[in-house]
Amino acid sequence: MPTLMIQGTTSDAGKSTVVAALCRWLARRGVSVAPFKPQNMSLNSAVTEDGGEIGRSTALQAQACGIAPHSDMNPVLLKPQSDMGAQVILRGKVHGNMQALDYHAFKAEARDTVLAAWQSLSQRYDVIIAEGAGSPAEINLRANDIANMGFAEAIDCPVWLVGDIDRGGVFAQLTGTLALLSDSERARTTGLIINRFRGDVALLQSGLDWLSKDSGKPVLGVLPYLPGLLLDAEDSAGLGAGKREAGARNDGASHILKVVVPLLPRISNHTDLDALRLHPQVHLTFVGPGEPVPPADLVVLPGSKSTRADLAWLREQGWPQALQRHLRYGGRVLGICGGFQMLGDRISDPDGLEGPAGDSAGLGLLRLNTRMVAGKQLRQVRGVFASEAGPAAIQVEGYEIHNGVSDGPALARPLLTLNDENGPRPDGARSDDDQIAGTYVHGLFDHPDACTALLRWAGLTDVALVDYRAHRDAQLDRLADMLESHLDPAALAGLCP
Repeated sequence: MPTLMIQGTTSDAGKSTVVAALCRWLARRGVSVAPFKPQNMSLNSAVTEDGGEIGRSTALQAQACGIAPHSDMNPVLLKPQSDMGAQVILRGKVHGNMQALDYHAFKAEARDTVLAAWQSLSQRYDVIIAEGAGSPAEINLRANDIANMGFAEAIDCPVWLVGDIDRGGVFAQLTGTLALLSDSERARTTGLIINRFRGDVALLQSGLDWLSKDSGKPVLGVLPYLPGLLLDAEDSAGLGAGKREAGARNDGASHILKVVVPLLPRISNHTDLDALRLHPQVHLTFVGPGEPVPPADLVVLPGSKSTRADLAWLREQGWPQALQRHLRYGGRVLGICGGFQMLGDRISDPDGLEGPAGDSAGLGLLRLNTRMVAGKQLRQVRGVFASEAGPAAIQVEGYEIHNGVSDGPALARPLLTLNDENGPRPDGARSDDDQIAGTYVHGLFDHPDACTALLRWAGLTDVALVDYRAHRDAQLDRLADMLESHLDPAALAGLCP
């Protein structure tokens, strides 16, 4: 079984976590394994070792395997720029912008890219755990499919189908999906998995027996709901209603830092904030449309795939006035990538790289201008905080993904000093009163020392050390342990070469 594909009855059924769990379980047994996602649609991306761009969840699965992420692992990445169009990334590099109907016709060509990447990966690893996208039962998307059964049929691999019982209707999910497959697709579906179950599995047994009999497929396992699981999310769906607040509760204690983040319509790489969601001394709130901006110690303007459009949304929602009020009361503001660009005086996109061509006035909080230029900056970076911004020995790590090039007097006071092949270079900016800072570097809070330094800058005292990277690794082991306890041992053993 050189390749196994995990597909789901719906988006967010748990495909990504099941793939990550399988990858970690195999890696712990010394198996040479790699993840693969033929096509992904996500605004959360990561920079690979070969200088490409892939979905963040696939990069997490590579970590589960104990290997560096590579652009072959996610050969087609779609980054939505509007409800009708997206930027198309092929094997890590920008191919161009397409409307939905144009991409639907382009899939036949993209199929060659997918198969070439899978072939390359298969030559380097003994086992590939592939992940589908959405559901294989999307009838309107079946023509030239490269994301689910179209890929599985092309390489002739088995499929395990995952349903989410926490949403309700899991038996309808699974049997309905199977009913909408072709005979050959149904035949290659060799097992069913029920995900996120709460309670005594004995109460489910009669349903499991019926499901196996009705479908003719074995139920390989019932995976429990894991409370407190925090891992890099595929998209911003996890920030929906009821999930926007995380971390410590503000009980009036001085050691609680209140952080507020606008939930931009095209927010990208919101995983930058995961370390803050985990931190016991941080109460983080995402503020959506029409919601009042609560008092805060720190406002973080996150990344955006459509910076000018999201800047217009901020204005519509009254954020410029809220930021001015926040600063008058001594609050701090941090902009990351697109959020950093918004802090400046002007953003120009003459070639329409992120939407309609044009330029927009920025928030005017930092003296800089940004121009969108072709040729996306993609690199992993290391460095230190600039000497004036704090102790120079504090290390920073992260990655850059941006089209914008910024210039202006604000850059004379950088936030970071980064080291690359051409030597040290400045990054970001800080205001003269040190209330406002910005950077192009994603993932800063993941490094425990950098996270501590930024929280101190924001006003938190006696900061607890939180290592989000170690937490992420522990959560992957937790997933593998759960899989080993609840999935059919024979099915797991069959994955090992």
